Amino acid sequence: MRKLLLFITGCISFSYSFAQNPDDVIRNAWFVPNGSARSNAIGGAMGALGGDVTASYTNPAGLGFYKTKEVVLSPGFLLNNNKSDFRGTSANGINKSGFQLGPTGVVIGGKIDDKGRSSAFSISFNQLAGYNNKIHYQGLNDTTSYSEHFAEELVANGADTNAAANNYPFGSSLAYFTYLIDYTLDSSGNLSGYRSLVPVGNGNIINQQYDETDGGGLYEISVGFASNSKDKLYLGGSINIPLSFFTQDITYQESDAGTDQHNNFSYSVYTQNHSMNGIGINGRFGIIYNLQNSLRLGFAFHTPSFISFTDRLDAAMTTNTEDYKGTQTAKSSDFSNAEREVKYNEITPYKFIASAAYVFKEVENVKLQKGFISADIEYVNHRGSRFIQQTNDNGNTDPSLDNYYTSLNDAVKSYYKGAFNFRLGGELKFSPFAVRFGGAYYGSPYADKALKANNVVVGGGLGYRKYGMFVDITVNQLINKDVNFPYRLADKPNTFATLKNQRTNISLTIGVKF
Repeated sequence: MRKLLLFITGCISFSYSFAQNPDDVIRNAWFVPNGSARSNAIGGAMGALGGDVTASYTNPAGLGFYKTKEVVLSPGFLLNNNKSDFRGTSANGINKSGFQLGPTGVVIGGKIDDKGRSSAFSISFNQLAGYNNKIHYQGLNDTTSYSEHFAEELVANGADTNAAANNYPFGSSLAYFTYLIDYTLDSSGNLSGYRSLVPVGNGNIINQQYDETDGGGLYEISVGFASNSKDKLYLGGSINIPLSFFTQDITYQESDAGTDQHNNFSYSVYTQNHSMNGIGINGRFGIIYNLQNSLRLGFAFHTPSFISFTDRLDAAMTTNTEDYKGTQTAKSSDFSNAEREVKYNEITPYKFIASAAYVFKEVENVKLQKGFISADIEYVNHRGSRFIQQTNDNGNTDPSLDNYYTSLNDAVKSYYKGAFNFRLGGELKFSPFAVRFGGAYYGSPYADKALKANNVVVGGGLGYRKYGMFVDITVNQLINKDVNFPYRLADKPNTFATLKNQRTNISLTIGVKF
C-alpha cells in the first residue's frame, strides 16, 4: 500500500491527485440509504416486500404489487452529532443538522387482466444520502507532520526548485513558498532534496488540529417498471440518474508545542475549499417470487453507477517560521497555472441483494394482513470502484495521466474490500394502525482490519392507513464508526482519527391512493 501511494504521488502533481484519492471513493458507495418512513422503520429490509415507492431503489420488482395509483411525499429531518479520538485526545459535541427529502413521486399500478397479469410504472426522486457533517479532532504528535507529505511529493517527482515553486499550486508549492518545506544542498552546492522545517520527533512535539465541514448529498431520479404474473412472479427494473453534490471546507493546523521560540517554526495553517458536482446513470433489476402463500423470496442486482464529476478546488497556506523567514502566505489563486477545475468519471460498486419475507395471513386484500417479518443480505463490491479519465473536446485522453489512473485504481483495490450488509425488520397491524421496528448492519469497506468501521441502524415507527390515504412516521438512530486521515505518508506509519457519528433520522411519509 505504501509503495502504491508513493507511486501515485510521483505520477502527477498534487493539484490533480488531491481531488481523487482512495479515501474519496466510498462517499457515493458506503452509506445507509434513505427510504420512505415505512422502509426506514424496518431497517430498509424491503427487498422481498414490495408495495412501497422505495422498491425502485432496492428491488424494482416490488412495484409489481401495485394495482392502484399512488402519490407519495417523504420529508425528513436529520440530527447529527460527532465524537472523535485522535492520538488519545477526545472531542465531543460537534453537531450539524438538516432537512432531507425521502422518496417522493408517483406510482401507477394497473388492474389484473383476464390472464392474471398486471404492470406498474413509477417516477420518483430521493435523497439517498446526506453529506451534512462536521468533523473536528486535535492532539499531540511526536512522530510526523503533514509537511512531510509535501517534501515526499517533490522528492518522488524529482522536482527542481522551479517545479517546486510552480507545479503544485494546491499543496507542495504553497508549502515551498511559505517555507514550511525548503530545499537542501549537497556538499557541491547542488540540489539534494527537500526538508520539513517542522520540529517533530527526537523529543519534539507538535499540536495538530483538523476541522472539516461538509455539505450536499447524493440524490437520484428513478423511473421504474414492473410486471406481475398471477400474484406469483414479479419482475422489475429501474433506470436511475444519480446526482451528487458535495462541498467540503477543511482547515488543518500545526503548531509548536514546545517553548523554544527560535527553532524556525511557530505554526502553519492550511485551508481548502472543495466542491464536487456529478451526474450519472445506473440500473437496478429484480425478481420476487411467492414461494408459498406467505413466503416471498427476492433477488436484486444494482449495476455500478457511472458518474461524471466536475471538481473545483481552492487552497491557501500561512506559515510562521519565526527567525527563518517570518510569516508567509500563499494561495492557489496566486498561480496562473493552477487548474482549479478538473473533470473525471467514477464507477461505483455493484450490489447483489438476496431477500426473504414472511407475511402473516397472506391474502390479496392487504387490509386483512396481520404483519410481516423481512430480511435482506446485501453484498457490495467496494474494491470495484474505479476512476476513469475523461476525454477532451477532440475525444482523446491525456497519455501522461494513464499511469496515474492505473496506479490510483490499484490503490483502491488494495485499500478496500467487498462487504456484507444485513437488514431485518417487521410490522404488526392493528387496522388502521401499524407498528414497525427494525435494524441494519453495514460492514466495513476497508481491507485493513486495523481500520474499524461500520454502520449500525435501529429504529421504529407507526403507520396509519384508511380512506385511501396513509401517514407513516419513523425515528431511526444511526451509529457510524469510521476513520479519518489528516494526511498520508509513504515511508512512515500513518496516523488517523477514529470517528463516531450518531444521527437521529426523523422521517415522515404521506401518501394518497386513487
